[in-house]
Amino acid sequence: MTRAERAKEYFLQGYACSQAVAMAFEDLTSVSKEEIAKSMLPFGGGLGRLRLTCGAVSGMAAAYGMICAKSENTPENKKLTYAAVQRLCGEFQRENGSLICADLLSGQNLQVAVGGVAEERTQEYYKKRPCAELVYHAAEILEKYLRETGAIV
Repeated sequence: MTRAERAKEYFLQGYACSQAVAMAFEDLTSVSKEEIAKSMLPFGGGLGRLRLTCGAVSGMAAAYGMICAKSENTPENKKLTYAAVQRLCGEFQRENGSLICADLLSGQNLQVAVGGVAEERTQEYYKKRPCAELVYHAAEILEKYLRETGAIV
């Protein structure tokens, strides 16, 4: 199973988009699946269901950081990390049209949710949202990048 398939499967199991993408790369990090799930939950739904930056994109950036970023707080480390994240985000945007959850869900008549109650995951839920595919794309983009740069073989 590819990491993209794994991410999509996590999403279909009920994990948030941000959790699903980051958890698909757990084996490459020193962080447990449980800790990844806990720390990535607030980024779901475009940051707490505010429909801002797509959670799949946030999960992709976080996974990159856990795998490749150095812990040194230096300008060079920031420069390299930001450049990589910008490249990953650029690819996601080219492939999907936006980095913004609300844009990606446009036409779905989905409003910013007050109170944070997530919708029940039903067949109808999955039919009206592109999220499973966006999660797949984000994980696919990151895995391809990691292979190209030699971070994984």
